[in-house]
Amino acid sequence: MTPKTRLWAGRVMAAVAILFLLFDSLVKVMKLAPAVDGTRQLGYPVSLVRTIGVIQLACLAVYLFPRTAVLGAVLLTGYLGGAVATHLRLGNPLFTHTLFPIYVAVLVWGAIYLRDDRVRALVPLRLR
Repeated sequence: MTPKTRLWAGRVMAAVAILFLLFDSLVKVMKLAPAVDGTRQLGYPVSLVRTIGVIQLACLAVYLFPRTAVLGAVLLTGYLGGAVATHLRLGNPLFTHTLFPIYVAVLVWGAIYLRDDRVRALVPLRLR
């Protein structure tokens, strides 16, 4: 993969993850019905919907800046790990609910891996 192709693939992956996380956090911050209902179904108090959305938005903001993108990815990994734990606790379907946050985390980290030489140096993948 050429450096230019790798850069653009990373940008596209980041854009998909960012758009999803931005939409999800704004729905929570605005306390729209789907977020309120989902939070209730997951067993969390409705009073926490906005707080959860603000935390997610803060993690995303750190991820958006190239200088702090790795820290943002770490924070988002923690946030998304909590979502996995919640779905496991409830016995939700594995591939559609429980693993979905991991799919998002793969996009978040894959985008950084493709765009940042320092991250690729930490995890050298050699495809033969």
